[in-house]
Amino acid sequence: MKAFVTVIGKDKIGIIQRVTTIFKENSVNILDINQTLIEDYFVMIMFIDLSSMQIDFKELKTELEGISNELEVSIKIQHEDIFNSMHKI
Repeated sequence: MKAFVTVIGKDKIGIIQRVTTIFKENSVNILDINQTLIEDYFVMIMFIDLSSMQIDFKELKTELEGISNELEVSIKIQHEDIFNSMHKI
């Protein structure tokens, strides 16, 4: 199973490190990552592979929500099939 993760918020030190640490600790593989700064805002999208993940999707989402609150950024995760169906013309 694969998913997309988006992170958006005021730029600050440690955003990438906190998100990727959760992935490392749970055997989530980052297949692609793109990030940019738009003025003071950090924007990142990641395509991840969950096939070796050691927790369920809901637990991963909960962990990401926790650091989202801590870092004061928006972190959203969506299964690949849902993302694709929402962005199909």
